Amino acid sequence: MDNLPNEQITSEPLNPKNNVPNQLSELPEKGINPFVLMFIVIVIVTILTYILPAGQYERIEQDGRSVVDPTSFEFIDSKPVGLLQMFSSIHAGMIEGSSIILFVFLFGGALGIMQATGALDSFIKFVAVRFGTKEKLLIPLMVLIFASLGTLIGSAEDALVYIAIIVPMTIALGFDALTGFAIVILGTLATGFISGITNPFNVGVAQSIAELPMYSGMGLRIAILAVFYVITVLYIYFHAMKVKRNPELGEYGKFRREDHTMVDEDFKMSIRHSMALFVLLLNFILLIYGVIKLGWYISEIGGLFLLSAIIMGMIGGLSASKMANGFISGAGDMVSGALIIGVAQTILVIITSGGLLDTILYYAAGMVEHLPPAINALGMFIVQMFLNFIVPSGSGQAALTMPIMAPLADIMGVTRQTAVLAFQLGDGISNMIFPTSGVLLAGLAVAGISFTKWVKWVLPFLIIQIAVAIIFLIIAQSIQYGPF
Repeated sequence: MDNLPNEQITSEPLNPKNNVPNQLSELPEKGINPFVLMFIVIVIVTILTYILPAGQYERIEQDGRSVVDPTSFEFIDSKPVGLLQMFSSIHAGMIEGSSIILFVFLFGGALGIMQATGALDSFIKFVAVRFGTKEKLLIPLMVLIFASLGTLIGSAEDALVYIAIIVPMTIALGFDALTGFAIVILGTLATGFISGITNPFNVGVAQSIAELPMYSGMGLRIAILAVFYVITVLYIYFHAMKVKRNPELGEYGKFRREDHTMVDEDFKMSIRHSMALFVLLLNFILLIYGVIKLGWYISEIGGLFLLSAIIMGMIGGLSASKMANGFISGAGDMVSGALIIGVAQTILVIITSGGLLDTILYYAAGMVEHLPPAINALGMFIVQMFLNFIVPSGSGQAALTMPIMAPLADIMGVTRQTAVLAFQLGDGISNMIFPTSGVLLAGLAVAGISFTKWVKWVLPFLIIQIAVAIIFLIIAQSIQYGPF
């Protein structure tokens, strides 16, 4: 969204639901609409099914997962995708992404109930008062929290639930929506998930397939986390301070820029709001416990948030009808973000239907195999970045590529641990820019930030990350990063 002119800046209460009436469903008019971008890609991959040869690997069961047999590739008869099939694939994509789509709607509804209590509004004001002169501490602290969630338990989709809380908080502190969004997304994904100290979804799956000891090689991954953490904090901090000095340079997404100096310095939360927020705190504690100890995923997380929202609504004195209206309003705000996830999944549906997925993997592996030995690991890294466009799931990409990359690493003199590192870095970095990442697009929709503005802002950060990743891969290859 474009920034609002000065005359529209108000000192109304900090309530994003009041500030912008359902603007989440109204995608930005300037720049490339993400639905248009996705449709262009869909058309391109459909055309490619007529040009590229189809192929397939045999799948085998390994530890309960379906993985490819790297010696079984063969070309098969072409399976071009017709015009009607292209459009019907959108429905199939919605089905493929249905679990995340429904999670987004369920979370949006729960958030609508929470917002109707006024507790989140009070919390934002409270933080604005407490951190009004200490906002420099907020960025490194919050990035550390989200990086820990990403690197230890593999938080990804569940990071969406924090955006709607952190973004208005950073705006209230005199920053902008980009600052809040980056704290959550770069902290969780570009710092935590990518380093994967004990991330079960990328490193855990990849090491299991590569037959490495689970979570081995942790020392280098801790170093990666530390370096990426510093880079992330500094990148966000410099942007936030620039906006603090000149608010006109900020990007405020679906929220109107508020004059945070107008918040009453003597503000205190009511008992009802304090009790409701305590329920929300318990919600997050249970969420972390459930993910780590009980193996919860988005169904359980969505149900937990809905339960917490209802309890918060009861504490806040909301009637059943008001809670229902809040749920409908909150879910309605998530329409754009939810639908774009399904449209992005359509790309993978068409590539798979056209028999191109395994062909792309086959040629990609062949390119790496013929690279000079000194840069084999870098070739794997680049291939994994490219493949993440069509398989944005970390565990899915590991299951697809590691059965090929692990034995290929043996042939090329690269350790399997280095091959896993190339996978996790390539997968993690490209999550920040590829429009097929459902988490990224849904998060941008929650914040009301256009995809093109995000890419323009985050591109220098990605270039820095790629350079650092290359350095770590060179180190890994030079020390024969192991155990093997």
